[in-house]
Amino acid sequence: MLEEDKMERLFRQHYGKMIRLARTLLGDEAEAEDVVQDVFAWLMGTDIRPAEDKTEAYLMRAVQHGCLNVIRRKSVWQRVANLYPIGDEAELPYTERTSERLEHIRTCADALEEPHRSIFRLRFDDDLTIGETARRLGMNASTCYKYLRQAIEHIRQRVTPKNV
Repeated sequence: MLEEDKMERLFRQHYGKMIRLARTLLGDEAEAEDVVQDVFAWLMGTDIRPAEDKTEAYLMRAVQHGCLNVIRRKSVWQRVANLYPIGDEAELPYTERTSERLEHIRTCADALEEPHRSIFRLRFDDDLTIGETARRLGMNASTCYKYLRQAIEHIRQRVTPKNV
C-alpha cells in the first residue's frame, strides 16, 4: 500500500487533471468526483506502485476506465439523453431535463420512416447489435448501419438546438 504522505502528494498533484478528465467524459460533477475518489481508494488499497515518470499517465488511464465503467452501466436511453440538449435547460432539474430529452428523442424516433424506425428501435429499445438487427430484418449489415446512421442524424438535427 502507498504511504499516506505519498498518496496525499499524488492527490494534490494530479486531482485537478483527473477531475477535469472525468467531468469531460461523464458530464456530471458528482459522478466525476466518485470516479476520481474510487481511483485513489483503489490505489491506497493495493500494492501497485506506478513508476514515478508514468504516474500521471497511469492515473489518467485509471480515470478513463472508471468513467467508461460508469457509462457502460447506464442504459442506452440514459446515454442518448445526456448527449442531446433541448433548448435552454438551465432552470430545469436534472430528472425533468432527462425525461424531456427522452420524450423528445422517442417522438422523433416514432416519426422516422421505415426501415429507419425499425432499425433504430431494434438497436436502442431491444439493444440488438447491427448484425442482429440486420439478420432480423433480412438485410445486409452495412445497409442496416447506413440506415441507423441516417436515423441518428435525422434525430440529432431535430433535437439539437439550431443556435449551437
